[in-house]
Amino acid sequence: MAASAREDGGRGQEHGRRGCEHYDRGCLLKAPCCDKLYTCRLCHDSNEDHQLDRFKVKEVQCINCEKIQHAQQICEECSTLFGEYYCSICHLFDKDKKQYHCENCGICRIGPKEDFFHCLKCNLCLAMNLQGKHKCIENVSRQNCPICLEDIHTSRIVAHVLPCGHLLHRGYRCPLCMHSALDMTRYWRQLDDEVAQTPMPSEYQNMTVDILCNDCNGRSTVQFHILGMKCNICESYNTAQAGGCRISLDQQ
Repeated sequence: MAASAREDGGRGQEHGRRGCEHYDRGCLLKAPCCDKLYTCRLCHDSNEDHQLDRFKVKEVQCINCEKIQHAQQICEECSTLFGEYYCSICHLFDKDKKQYHCENCGICRIGPKEDFFHCLKCNLCLAMNLQGKHKCIENVSRQNCPICLEDIHTSRIVAHVLPCGHLLHRGYRCPLCMHSALDMTRYWRQLDDEVAQTPMPSEYQNMTVDILCNDCNGRSTVQFHILGMKCNICESYNTAQAGGCRISLDQQ
């Protein structure tokens, strides 16, 4: 699965580093909503009953001299560097990860910028290898991941662009259209072997069922098997039963 650009964010607490588990920075944000000081908006949101609007942040406090001042990259009192990267729009301070601010997304993304392009229809930054090679869905990222329910557009987790055009943080099948999210050919062949090695009881051996393939949308009539029913058209096991089971009359 190809990936979209993710919002800038850390990967966890590191021993001896400044900031919080989300970001490496030398200042605290003064929340405009409650006037409390927090290292980042995520720390604020996990401790308060409301969310911090990153775009409305006006002041920060230096972690060394504790001077409260207008948001900027370097402390005006002691010259502490608040962040190797600083965005004056998002008020994002962090170590350098090749971040860039995307005007169309409205937030900062982890780059390098030249590795991504902004698809105007999908309204999202995507990897360059997807340019002209992905299925566009209008505003596709302006929704929650159907698996983990986290907002995709502002998530710090990479979203995978599925062949069907939908976005997913993880999973092997799109829960929206049910298409396979990965190349499952190797797994289907393993299932072939398992089906061949697992004969059904005699009362089921002549039983057939109509199926609908979620990958090619084709319909087939196949032999019923408890491990799965393979599409006769594309050989995928990503199928759904489309009718009741019946005994094949010519084999009774």
